[in-house]
Amino acid sequence: MSQGKESINAEVIAVYPNKVKISVDDLSKFVAIDDQVEKLKVGSYLEIADDDNHKLIAIIESYSIVVDEKKALGRTFVIEANPLGIIEDKVFTRGGDSLTIPPTKVVPAKKDDIEAIFNASVKEEDKFCFSSLVQKSSIETPVNGNKFFNKHFAIVGSTGSGKSHTVAKVLQNAIRAKKGQYSGLNNSHIVLFDIHGEYKKAFPNANHINSQNIKIPYWLFDSDELGDLFIESNEDNSHNQVSQFRYAVTENKKKENLSFPQEKIYFDSPLKFKIDEVITYIKNMNNELINKKKNRNPTTKSGDSIENRIPKYFENLLEFEKVSADYVNGPYTGDFERFILRLETIRNNPRLKFLFDSAESLKLENILRQFIGYSESKSNITVIDLSGIPFEVLSITVSLISRILFEYSYYYKKLLMEDIDCETPLLLVYEEAHKYVPKSNLVKYRASKTAIERIAKEGRKYGVTLGIVSQRPSEISETIFSQCNNFIAMRLTNPDDQNYVKRLLPDSLGNLTDTLPSLKTGEALLIGDSIVLPSIVKIDKCAEHKPSSNDIPYIEIWQEHWKDVNFGQIITEWEK
Repeated sequence: MSQGKESINAEVIAVYPNKVKISVDDLSKFVAIDDQVEKLKVGSYLEIADDDNHKLIAIIESYSIVVDEKKALGRTFVIEANPLGIIEDKVFTRGGDSLTIPPTKVVPAKKDDIEAIFNASVKEEDKFCFSSLVQKSSIETPVNGNKFFNKHFAIVGSTGSGKSHTVAKVLQNAIRAKKGQYSGLNNSHIVLFDIHGEYKKAFPNANHINSQNIKIPYWLFDSDELGDLFIESNEDNSHNQVSQFRYAVTENKKKENLSFPQEKIYFDSPLKFKIDEVITYIKNMNNELINKKKNRNPTTKSGDSIENRIPKYFENLLEFEKVSADYVNGPYTGDFERFILRLETIRNNPRLKFLFDSAESLKLENILRQFIGYSESKSNITVIDLSGIPFEVLSITVSLISRILFEYSYYYKKLLMEDIDCETPLLLVYEEAHKYVPKSNLVKYRASKTAIERIAKEGRKYGVTLGIVSQRPSEISETIFSQCNNFIAMRLTNPDDQNYVKRLLPDSLGNLTDTLPSLKTGEALLIGDSIVLPSIVKIDKCAEHKPSSNDIPYIEIWQEHWKDVNFGQIITEWEK
């Protein structure tokens, strides 16, 4: 097959800083230049050469047909391509639009050249691969694993686009990767927040945590989290609730941790306290009466004058009753009726028992071990099934886990020598992230947004990175998304989501992002500083273990024989 210039009726007809226009007279000859090249389509690569040692690589954005009766075939194909980088002396570098006028040759990029670009861009020890080119499935698209994981990344796509399988494949490859020959686990540490309980099948050997075995004691909550759990923010006297609650918690921490330097105990200190004693204190403050003739001290029905409320108000529920005109209300008498009801309702809610059961016996070390995979059996990945966590505490649950993992990494780094940055880097993956870090300013999302936004801005310094996964990227906090350096953008059908993602991606992509609504299941636009070329890729399939997120075959099931339902068993599970 001839490969001479005369058989390639293609020429550059316009060059812009971010676009090249190419006119092709006979597309059949243009495509047939090399046996290694498949049919051209949007997303295919072209080589625009000045000479054999200087080639511009461009990716096809669009093409059109122009009717021209003067041409032999009566029409001309006009291809618009986005320049990506230069191959010079067989070395590819991003950027550059330096073309002589006119360029001498335009050809479809050969398989060998494309493979060379991807392979030469990443050192062998840094390669991490989970996809191949859509245009040529035999060409893998490796990313720089260090750049992919040591910066935040996002995986976005509508329902049915293959998002869950992509998450599973990326993480499965990460926990299997090894450098050198050794047996056992590698040193990867991943925490996956699984809001629908669909990843248990994908990671059968993971450290599985759910509402039945999770260990997160209430005393580990910080000020925002405790406030979200116990304080009714829209009440008129919520400022009084906050001040007295903070004071009671702080004093109770001092009482329960006498061996700890008292002057270093604050409301946020990760120290144990007893919520039942705090509730008793609030009740006594709500009921107390003061004897205005006896130093204005709180005075019980039996006439006991209380000079110091602490620790007496923690120990017992005191009986106050007005026995004379000398007894007047205390500063908060009667103010906390609804607050007490809320405290007791939350404390006694059986669905929230995982916050209170065994809380006093838990140690911070064991709590950290369960989330990082250092429990009885070690594991690279911890899958936290949030599907059984009550919605009203979902945000603060995610907030607490995220925050303590960040603080663990912060203090771990402080212990390391200056020439060691991190020994156990963490990846926190948030499935359906819009559920707990939305743009909304509602109080119920405050805790999780604060914790995750802090990691987005500061986490990389301490070896904590984020994987943000969502089907509604337009609803996610912009602070978090703007910190992502790598994107796996799958099919997006909602115009708001499409436009939001386009704004986040580099302008140099041009119309390539217009493919987002037409991508097939499992296809994605892979872009970021971890990959040498923005590419439309096909995500590799999970070989064995797949997440339980397959579409339900409705019509097939409906055509089967009627199935009886054990309602009793369902109700029993419901009531747990």
